[in-house]
Amino acid sequence: MSPFVYILLFLPLAVLVLGNNDDCMPIRCRNDGPIIRFPFRHTNRQPQHCGCPGFDLFCDHKNNTVLVLPFSVNVIVKKINYISQRVFVFDQENCFPQKLPHLNFPASPFRFLTKSLDDYTLFNCTNPSRRDLGIVIPCLGDSTYQFYAVDSKLSMESLPLTSCTKTYEFKSVPWKIFHENDFYLEWSEPACSVCEDQGKRCSSYNSTTSDRHIQCLDQLPTTNHHGFGSVLVAIILAAFVYLYIRVKTYRENRTMIGKFLRDYKALKPSRFSYSDIKRITHQFSEKLGEGGYGIVYKGKLNNEIVVAVKVLNNSNGNGEEFVNEVSTIGRIHHVNIVRLLGFCADGFRRALVYEFLPNGSLEKSIFQAGSNRITLDWEKLKDIALGIAKGIEYLHEGCDQQILHFDIKPQNVLLDHNLYPKICDFGLAKLCSKEQSAVTMTAARGTMGYIAPEVLSRTFGRVSYKSDVYSFGMLLLEMVGGRKNADHNVNNTSQVYFPQWIYNHINAEDNPMWAQIDEQGNSIARKLSIVGLWCIQWCLTDRPSMKAVVQNK
Repeated sequence: MSPFVYILLFLPLAVLVLGNNDDCMPIRCRNDGPIIRFPFRHTNRQPQHCGCPGFDLFCDHKNNTVLVLPFSVNVIVKKINYISQRVFVFDQENCFPQKLPHLNFPASPFRFLTKSLDDYTLFNCTNPSRRDLGIVIPCLGDSTYQFYAVDSKLSMESLPLTSCTKTYEFKSVPWKIFHENDFYLEWSEPACSVCEDQGKRCSSYNSTTSDRHIQCLDQLPTTNHHGFGSVLVAIILAAFVYLYIRVKTYRENRTMIGKFLRDYKALKPSRFSYSDIKRITHQFSEKLGEGGYGIVYKGKLNNEIVVAVKVLNNSNGNGEEFVNEVSTIGRIHHVNIVRLLGFCADGFRRALVYEFLPNGSLEKSIFQAGSNRITLDWEKLKDIALGIAKGIEYLHEGCDQQILHFDIKPQNVLLDHNLYPKICDFGLAKLCSKEQSAVTMTAARGTMGYIAPEVLSRTFGRVSYKSDVYSFGMLLLEMVGGRKNADHNVNNTSQVYFPQWIYNHINAEDNPMWAQIDEQGNSIARKLSIVGLWCIQWCLTDRPSMKAVVQNK
């Protein structure tokens, strides 16, 4: 797993565990702001069960803590005393009387702290000099008119109101609210002071709904609104865990490969150091190709023998591909199996040295267009097919242990200077006893288009040597058809299922695909097609063994 993908997967979990193992953790809008905890909650950062109705707070653009009073009256919170259950607020616009008509205290859990509450009537007077009426509210007036708050207990008939208009009546408000912009509010429920006196925190009994039935829990640590510390700790922990996994995997790989090399003392191929590999490839100067497991370079041994060197990718390095290659090719010698001349297991660097086959892969010969393509007549195609079949037969029946390749395809068949085929790339191979009728696999192996149905799903049967037979059958059909079985460039959608396309051409009276072929070539093409279709039957018991295929040719 790459570091980037690992961090993406692990970091959110680590942050959750380290910095937010309780979704009702106390938070602040800024470092010097009041702590937000039950019965209050931050509307954007905490779920509803973290607080009670009417105790909603949020952070404004200046990171002030804002309390929302009904209906939509916002005040800035300076302090919250959870023991005395008081909150000190002020009006940022310096004119709280302007908001009083919109304030609905009966719908709020808060009340003014002072016990001295009176009813007042608001008058708008066009004579601003009438100071004898009541409390002047400067923020509501200007040079042409003025607002006055008059005690409602006074007799209106005794007041000089000839130039005044009654605008509003305030119920149960303190007199200083008209000329001061900060004041205390208090709440009685939920009665969290019981928990606070015990040094504990207050919480709702119900974790899914916000009610005012409380329970006392142990305190949680506070955190600022950035949560930077938690994220930093999570990143450090993620890095250490990832490093531990990488080191552990690296040591396991070295142990596995070291044990393999100690047990494999009769190994014929030579062992090279990484400096030898660089010398052989002339500092990796000539690249031949690239695959999922590594890059192949052209090189030369001291005896002037030209070789192909596959340098394995470290990112894929669980060691299995390397061990598979050496343990299979290293113990067998067959004219149709590529020869392994040596290997490198130098720390985390691994490479495989093969005989060099100048004509490249079969894929280039049957698919590639242009002047670089090698023209193969039908007789040569038949010889190549027979050579591949003999190579697979040897893997299945000619060794002490049965070797299943699991990746038979044109790319993994190389052609020497005489166009003799040699099977290569044993990275997915498995060894099993000849008496073993099926093999156990934890995941599908191979390349799509060549994978037998039972490898993808056990509902089609158990995986065995017949899986290689299926792949060989698909390879034969591609040799005959001259295109890949998953070719997306075909014009006729009815031709997309490649085996059906081959079958239709075999049965056609006027076969356009083989119209330019002589009688002998036509016979070979038909026979190769029939054998290919024989090998790709979905029911694995209907497929032949590779020995039967060789005899049939």
